[in-house]
Amino acid sequence: MKTLYVFSGIGADERVFYKIDFNSHNVHFIQWIAPQKNEQIEHYSLRLTSQITTHNPVLIGLSFGGMMAVEVAKHISTEKIIIISSAKNKNEIPLYFRLAGKLGLPKIIPSKALIKINVFTNWFFSNRTAEDKKMLSAILHDTDPLFLKWAIHSIATWQNTTVHKNLYHLHGDADRILPHKFITADEIVKDGAHLMIVNRATEINTALRKLLVLLTF
Repeated sequence: MKTLYVFSGIGADERVFYKIDFNSHNVHFIQWIAPQKNEQIEHYSLRLTSQITTHNPVLIGLSFGGMMAVEVAKHISTEKIIIISSAKNKNEIPLYFRLAGKLGLPKIIPSKALIKINVFTNWFFSNRTAEDKKMLSAILHDTDPLFLKWAIHSIATWQNTTVHKNLYHLHGDADRILPHKFITADEIVKDGAHLMIVNRATEINTALRKLLVLLTF
């Protein structure tokens, strides 16, 4: 049985993984902490390592959590890194996000505007069912607006060029947040949107099962 450390997306927590079967592995969900003033993602990830107490663990990251897992893996040894609906390096962040980061736009957007669910957010996340909309609404409702602004700025200004050799990338071909045309993924989930961990859980579970069974026990 492996110890898995799981990083959720921006503002989300373990609830977003409610359809994921970790196959009786020992799972620890990393808790987001408040960022310090003007804190860089590299330093923030170092502070998160205090929650990891197992040598050579498996890291699983969703969306922003995948990027954070990549950064954490620079500070500790890992057996495997699995990222879902995420990016491995700055080149997989769309140019328009990076341009927004250079212009400092994430810092000037009103915090309250970021946590409201509307037609735009439903389209961006490809929410098609009441279940999808309910999940996104719950995530946004419980998100600290200041953390959200910091995380969006961190994504838009991410400078990582390291690609870990033990990383496996799962991505959906219908992702509008991080379009798959910018991504070099190990496995593409057909019709998978950014929240495919909810609406394509069967495919995600199948992929995780195969990946985890290959690890040394």
